[in-house]
Amino acid sequence: MTGFFLQTRRVRQGAVFIAVLVLLFVFSASARPDQAIVDSFTLDNGMQVVVIPDHRAPIATHMVWYHVGAADDPKGQSGLAHFLEHMMFKRTEKLAEGEYSRIVARNGGRQNAFTSADYTGYYQTVAVDRLPLMMELEADRMVGLVLDEQDIVSERDVVLEERSMRIDSQPMSLLREQMAAAQYSIHPYGIPIIGWRRELEKLSLENVRNFYDKYYNPANAVLVVAGDVTTDQIRDLAEKYYGPLKGTPLPKRKRPQEPEQAEAKRVDYRDQRVQQPTWLRSYHAPSYSAGEKQHAPALDVLGEILGGGVTSRLYQKLVVEQQVAVASGSQYSSTSYDPDSFLLYAIPRPGLAETPEKALEILEQATDGVIADLLDKGVSDEELNRVKNSLVADMIYARDSNSTMAQIFGQALTSGNTIKDVLAWPDNIRAVTKQDVLEAARYVLDIRKSVTGRLLPEMQPEAEGVTK
Repeated sequence: MTGFFLQTRRVRQGAVFIAVLVLLFVFSASARPDQAIVDSFTLDNGMQVVVIPDHRAPIATHMVWYHVGAADDPKGQSGLAHFLEHMMFKRTEKLAEGEYSRIVARNGGRQNAFTSADYTGYYQTVAVDRLPLMMELEADRMVGLVLDEQDIVSERDVVLEERSMRIDSQPMSLLREQMAAAQYSIHPYGIPIIGWRRELEKLSLENVRNFYDKYYNPANAVLVVAGDVTTDQIRDLAEKYYGPLKGTPLPKRKRPQEPEQAEAKRVDYRDQRVQQPTWLRSYHAPSYSAGEKQHAPALDVLGEILGGGVTSRLYQKLVVEQQVAVASGSQYSSTSYDPDSFLLYAIPRPGLAETPEKALEILEQATDGVIADLLDKGVSDEELNRVKNSLVADMIYARDSNSTMAQIFGQALTSGNTIKDVLAWPDNIRAVTKQDVLEAARYVLDIRKSVTGRLLPEMQPEAEGVTK
């Protein structure tokens, strides 16, 4: 995945996001060249408001994003940001437990929330005439959440069960968790969003209340509204419902920065539930907002060239030509607040070798060959042009989703980027040269900066000797 994308490792979703939408804003057939496609203003209490008009249907997506995520959890309290996300659907001073969700449903809306390492978001998609109600509800729980010990205990059990289902029962999730812990020895990206079980079990009412009081206020939030709205309309509504809330600005986030990795690491995870062995490798990589970020546009292109579908180098070499894999690909975590990762993966063809270990060894050698060839010879004009054309085409298909538009800008603004950065993305991609891609590849695809993971079935015990 490339461009300003939500990352599946942290948000549990994957689709075309910021990158694939930007040209629609810039080249919309219905927009005049001097017409603002995305508008933004800030309330007196510090809340940033982003308006994305789309008048084709009388609906709107209303999203509130907070500049806080799992990587901001206090030490020893992993999973706290995600836990509070759950608690936000409990009671407030005005609403009984469960009433918030019932009101949204009664008014024909869809609503949910999500937590990443860098942000937490809450959204509703409704008929546009229900927007005032959504703002009233969201403003209420921004400052009026009611927390008690009984709710903490019951919801903690819910989150522990979620961890059991999403992580502990999924061998691949456990491998990814261990790889992240190996890759980030200091930075909190090495800690799972949902938290370590032993720390989740100890989260207290005081922990949740302190976190809520510190981070949940309008000065630490971004409101994004996309749909059949105007800036003047949203300004009036935002000032009415969010404007009276007190804002407390927070200092810029400062997290411990990971030292440069000097030696390759390896992680094997064996589990009796594994049916399909898998090979992965994750490299340290800059993002659009942190590290050697001048490489980010070229890494977007590199990700597509190496692992972006059936025309990519990995697929063509491993699946089509050598027939050693049934799947392969890449994922570049480009929009993280801090430097993140560039991931490659491959799944071996059944029956490739006599043992799973040997099959993954063959895949690793084949993948290393693809990387070595790219680092030696670079990329072709055909590859470069194909990827750029593909990204531009993808932008067209993302046009029809208000929620995608809101998600794009909310993610960017809470991950260290700006609206200007989003709108500049197409020009930055067009400017990428073959030399840029080669330099980015040589910077990132350094085996010393990598963690290689192998998902394997449990080893079979040695057969006992037979006495003749």
